[in-house]
Amino acid sequence: MKPAMSLPQPSLAQQFAAYSQWRLEVTQSVERFRQWLVEQDLSDAQAEVRLSRLQERIREDKLRVAFVAEFSRGKSELINSIFFAGYGDRVLPSSAGRTTMCPTELLYDSGKPPAIDLLPIQTRRSSTSVSEFKRQSADWRHVALDTQSKEAMQEALRQVSEVIRVKPKQARELGFMTDEASSGVFQMGDDGLVEIPRWRHAIINFPHPLLKQGLVILDTPGLNAIGTEPELTLSLLPNAHAVLFILAADTGVTQSDLTIWQEHIAGNHGKRGRLVVLNKIDGLWDELKSEAEIEAEIAKQVTSCAEILGADERHIFPVSAQKGLVAKINQDPKLLEKSRLTELEGALSGELIPAKHDIVREDTRSEFNDIHQYIKELLDARSADLNEQLGELSELRGKNKGVVEYMMGKIKVEKDEFDTGLQHYHAVRSVFAALSNKLHTHLGVDALRDLVEDSRKTMLAATFSKQISGSIKAFFTETHDRLKKSAQETEEIRSMMNSVYKRLSVEHGLRLSVPAGFSLAVYGKDLDQLRNWCDTHLNTPLTLLTNEKRIIVHKFFEEIAMQAQKIFERANWDVENWLKIIMAPMDTQVREHQLHLKRRLDSFKRIHRATDTLEERISELSALKQALQQQIDDLGKISSGLQKLLI
Repeated sequence: MKPAMSLPQPSLAQQFAAYSQWRLEVTQSVERFRQWLVEQDLSDAQAEVRLSRLQERIREDKLRVAFVAEFSRGKSELINSIFFAGYGDRVLPSSAGRTTMCPTELLYDSGKPPAIDLLPIQTRRSSTSVSEFKRQSADWRHVALDTQSKEAMQEALRQVSEVIRVKPKQARELGFMTDEASSGVFQMGDDGLVEIPRWRHAIINFPHPLLKQGLVILDTPGLNAIGTEPELTLSLLPNAHAVLFILAADTGVTQSDLTIWQEHIAGNHGKRGRLVVLNKIDGLWDELKSEAEIEAEIAKQVTSCAEILGADERHIFPVSAQKGLVAKINQDPKLLEKSRLTELEGALSGELIPAKHDIVREDTRSEFNDIHQYIKELLDARSADLNEQLGELSELRGKNKGVVEYMMGKIKVEKDEFDTGLQHYHAVRSVFAALSNKLHTHLGVDALRDLVEDSRKTMLAATFSKQISGSIKAFFTETHDRLKKSAQETEEIRSMMNSVYKRLSVEHGLRLSVPAGFSLAVYGKDLDQLRNWCDTHLNTPLTLLTNEKRIIVHKFFEEIAMQAQKIFERANWDVENWLKIIMAPMDTQVREHQLHLKRRLDSFKRIHRATDTLEERISELSALKQALQQQIDDLGKISSGLQKLLI
């Protein structure tokens, strides 16, 4: 389906396009630097790991915008009006009632055809999270998207809102509240059945220009679904770069709205990109009232919402998504202005793009500067070595053969002393390996799986809810303890390497700076957040007393334990990279010093054997010095070019 009209791009789209182009240029510049290091034989494990990781982060960088609200607040219409108006019609279904029944991600993956992937709600019975299901396609229902046909695409997208009717017990087993606490969302009908979503999660792969550039839109389906999918509250929402919380202007802040805000957004609303949208202000438009009276009523609603939510009025935007969409499609600037949609778009672009730009720029600058400094020190060390050799050889001019023999012997002694000192170096590597293995016994994913399995057995054997609650607490106590022990071991490794760096610098003149540190604090915070979610939604007296043990145990291991495993997987990945980074400088410097001593000794041997004249060798080293200076100059140019992009 091709766009039916060509409106001027809104500021969000323009800034997003500029940001994407900048990100591409940075990626290309980093790649040129990486290739130059390889061509110049300057790359090593540390540089390769850090540059590859940086490239991957930039390449996989996404801008995630989450739309959060209760049912019938106009989320889908708002998404249509901001991102899809250029298609001349609604892309996402939008009508009275509930249109988005499951969490829905809109994105673009060029490696896959346009389609909707739908995960059946019955998968909640398994001990597998949504993110795990994303790695396997067999359980998803695949619906092709015909992007050339508006009608066919709209029909396919309606499947996101499909429902099924089940018995209340089945609904509860699938995680839905069917009692008074559900706020009437999933109440029993006259037939004794309740209506629940057919799908657990939907992924729409759609070739929209903004989605192609890395935008990911998350549409959430209200309180009942948010509370049953921990990945939304523990991962997707906290990691969103912008969260738009939508209210209805005619109702203001309802109790369920307030619950969503307090439980899932308020803790993060101080972040950039957390905005409140007071939608459907067209319901307040009244021909019998003056413009001033209408504006006063809207302003009153904004103030009221700000007071109830404890939010800043500057972060609350009254809009009419429906009128904004109509205005864009009909190219009606007056109606667009009245809808106030452009004000929201301006705030979103002003919050979202600069914030993400700053993060990527600082991350890239920090990583590149560290690697640049490391390579610069390496080249400076080589330059100093060459100057030392040239100085030694220049002093031999006019000297007899005995002086050459004396210098040969002196360098050989120095080389032998260094070779002897390498025994300590190899011993350090053995201790390093032992400490690394010890670290993995506490932080390793296999060890965590064993803990999960032991906890499962304990909980299944429990007779009382108090025992189950105790097992949950013990699980978190143990995971925190493992992180604490791992943190102590990383500090022990860093401290040992710091001593080794100093010894090599003092005894052999190696140029080693302070080894990189590593902190596991962020993973401890992730575990705390996970524990808080568990204590709020699962490990509560009411939940434990009103649900079967089987359901509690299943829910804990499907959701909580799986999230804990992800935390440990991320920690392991980062620790592995850190272990490579912290060892690489020592390996490189030891190798460089060995080569330096060997080259010095070889020079004197060749002169002593008269296979080279003194002047020939000085000339050869002078040429090497010129080549090395060219490398230093090239490094400066590469650095200057990238730094200009990072200003």
